[in-house]
Amino acid sequence: MATMAKHAVLSAGAAAWASLACARSQLRLDLTLGCGQTFRWRETGDGHWTGVMGGRVWTLTQTDDRLWYHAYGAHPDVHTEEDNREGKGKACGSVQQLNKSEIKRRKVNVKAEERDEPVTVAVKREAEEDMLVDYFQLHVDLEGLYREWSLADPHFKHIANIFTGIRMLRQDPTECLFSFICTSNNHISRIQGMVENLCRSLGRPLWELDGTTYYDFPPLSALADGKVESLLRDLGFGYRARFLQQSAKQILENHGPDWLQGLRSTPYLQARDALRSLPGVGIKVADCACLMSLDKADAVPVDTHVWQIAKRDYKCAAGSAQKTLTDKVHRDIGDFFRQLWGPYAGWAQSVLFCADLKKFQKLKEMLSVKLEDDNKDSLPIKKAKIKMEKQETVNKTEKPRSVRHKKAKLAAQKK
Repeated sequence: MATMAKHAVLSAGAAAWASLACARSQLRLDLTLGCGQTFRWRETGDGHWTGVMGGRVWTLTQTDDRLWYHAYGAHPDVHTEEDNREGKGKACGSVQQLNKSEIKRRKVNVKAEERDEPVTVAVKREAEEDMLVDYFQLHVDLEGLYREWSLADPHFKHIANIFTGIRMLRQDPTECLFSFICTSNNHISRIQGMVENLCRSLGRPLWELDGTTYYDFPPLSALADGKVESLLRDLGFGYRARFLQQSAKQILENHGPDWLQGLRSTPYLQARDALRSLPGVGIKVADCACLMSLDKADAVPVDTHVWQIAKRDYKCAAGSAQKTLTDKVHRDIGDFFRQLWGPYAGWAQSVLFCADLKKFQKLKEMLSVKLEDDNKDSLPIKKAKIKMEKQETVNKTEKPRSVRHKKAKLAAQKK
């Protein structure tokens, strides 16, 4: 592990940073990294997020139109990273994707001689950009998807006014699955602590920044060790300790180390059923792994929060007579949202899930204020319209004054 350094900060100078063209409407780091789909990122400075991805430590931040990144330490073997990206950019149903020329424009992909950089630095930079594009799935046009979902769903349109730029990550399947095994009967802050303890105890140290050591996620071989269960129980994992160790052991003994990666090319329902054969992996955890690491964009993980959203905001009758979230209710709610939102239903669901989290309630309050302001702005127009309509009604029913006067005069003459 390298000696201690400080967390990179963009305001200290952009020379140590690189960037991609990326609007906030395509990606918001605070919402995407803080909504509970990953547990390895922390806000280490104002708008700066530091975490581990692809065996490296990164600090990310963004401006209105660029995603800035600083990757610490030597770049890992490019061949290994390419292996990890197998199936990159795979289409799912009627996926909205940017074409290759658009992706090139989004990336800072200048030739080495134009940058006046050594070829090795340019290759390193391009590999880093590829990792970020893959991790954030930047080949998917999120703005286009938001437009589609808003046309199909008025409630989504209402939420999307504030909760923009929430996209699904393409995480390492081992890290994603074993992190979500820790989520059973748990909350985000405690899960983050558990995952960090897991990495600190079994993972490889990578870098130290401002006194904080960052660790890689442990491989299956480390998780499957017979001593792991007792170690994790001592760390407060409870019954989850056995699930973690036994699942890793079962994968290695029955399938091999590349099995999880191979599920990316397996149909969604088949992949979900395969994951559910593992200890501690129910339908929700399996759907989370499918959506967030195995390229199954139509997977819709359903927990009690999503169930409440379905009932409260969509009047979805699935499981209305049930007190607990059964597998059937999970499937029925997933089918309901897939029919509403289409092949990227899992992505749309994550926006509503994020908007329902307590940590983002200030944003939701902003949405309420915005709607109130919109209503106030439109009130004078509505009043003017009502007044005009009333006047038109009066004009139609009232006879002109001259006509009334003539009739009154004739009546007087007859008398």
